[in-house]
Amino acid sequence: MTLPSLEQTQRPGAITVAVVEDNPGLRASLTAMLNRAPGLQCAGAFPDAEQALRALPALRPRVVLMDIQLPGMDGVRCVAQLARDLPGTQVIMLTAFDNPDTIFRFAGCRGRRLSASSRLRTAQLAAAVKEIAAGGAPMSSSIARRVVQTFRKPAAPPADDAALSPREHEILDLLSRGLLLKEIGDQLRISYWTVQTHIGRIYEKLHVHSRAQAVAKHLRG
Repeated sequence: MTLPSLEQTQRPGAITVAVVEDNPGLRASLTAMLNRAPGLQCAGAFPDAEQALRALPALRPRVVLMDIQLPGMDGVRCVAQLARDLPGTQVIMLTAFDNPDTIFRFAGCRGRRLSASSRLRTAQLAAAVKEIAAGGAPMSSSIARRVVQTFRKPAAPPADDAALSPREHEILDLLSRGLLLKEIGDQLRISYWTVQTHIGRIYEKLHVHSRAQAVAKHLRG
């Protein structure tokens, strides 16, 4: 376990992030990337869920990077416990696999999925952490497709969908492709915060509370 003294080392204004990953090499790499990225700081790194659950309530990180495949308690159960202990903490699930059962067990948790591989770069990790810390919860296109396939029903599109503006339809379509909010803003030449405002209106009009629900409702018809 790697656990710095936050009182001595915390960077003013930095987003604190904890890592729960049993692979020591990947755990060290993630820790280094977090501490290297501007505006981020690793609050602690743990090899299993049990140690993380004992330490995280005191650390209160804003974001947790959680491996799904952990020894003992798996990452999905750990996230469920953290949701009770740290309701304000966001979670990014780390996995190199697209196992449908695991994905849908996680679908009920708040957060997002990020592929943990040797190709993961500091900028990619930092973008995901900053987005979810700001309230975004991007979802990969492969998971979006599985969510839609699972919840698809032979029904007409809900009337609420017709109430969306052309711009909201455009943003919802980009959400369904798995784009990050910043990527949507760049593509549409609007600010990140404007995208956030549109998404809030989309959720309200579709009567949903998450990206997964909005995408499923959008693509169902």
